[in-house]
Amino acid sequence: SQLKTTAADHSPEQGWFSKLMVRRIEPGKEPHSRLLSESDIVYELQIHDVKPGRVDDYLKCFKNYLSECTNKDTSCELVASFKVDIGDEDQMVHIWRYNQGFAGASKIHQLIRNDESIASIVKDQTKLLRQRQNQLMMAFSFWGHPEPCVRNSMYEMRSYILKPGTMIEWGNNWSRGITFRQNKVAGFFSQVGQLYMAHHIWHYTDLQNRKDVREQAWRKPGWDEIVAYTVPLIREMRSRWLLPNEFSPIR
Repeated sequence: SQLKTTAADHSPEQGWFSKLMVRRIEPGKEPHSRLLSESDIVYELQIHDVKPGRVDDYLKCFKNYLSECTNKDTSCELVASFKVDIGDEDQMVHIWRYNQGFAGASKIHQLIRNDESIASIVKDQTKLLRQRQNQLMMAFSFWGHPEPCVRNSMYEMRSYILKPGTMIEWGNNWSRGITFRQNKVAGFFSQVGQLYMAHHIWHYTDLQNRKDVREQAWRKPGWDEIVAYTVPLIREMRSRWLLPNEFSPIR
């Protein structure tokens, strides 16, 4: 199997989009992670539901946790940290990068379990939470890797649970769909935790800008086809409107 460049399969009557050259992922005998991502870098998504009224205490605790982890393992880094503004209120979303791949993820999780100071911080942190979950992910090759950026923006994370066996088709369609949007931040697919899950992160000035950008996409020839091809692949989807925390590298 290989990544190769092919023309989109649309009729000539459908305008310039029919001539658009895209990188099509051909399913074969390799793992989907190898087909969909061009690097071994692993990301971790942490979602923490904070008890009402304890957000400030939680953020103070998390900053201590961040400092301890990154000082003791320089191969891990915080990519982004957000507070949910619309969606699940009092929820925090953190994205970590492990530059040494799954070996790095194993290393940091072992450190968290065995290091007394980190374990103590985690114990204090859990007292402030209603529930928590995490997930290991990789970045879609056509999105690239998210980098630190100060935009003074708001962000939206759209999360999709897909039908099993459809991630390659999702990737093929979104490798075209991404060309319609200039406000991309990151795109991931899950590897450990909830499987067949994709996360797309976009930046906007505000909610009105979000409305305008999405309407502009619908006016471009071909966007409707991307939506038509991808919607049947989805089992469940969720949108979170995010406010970056002041220490987030992406904000």
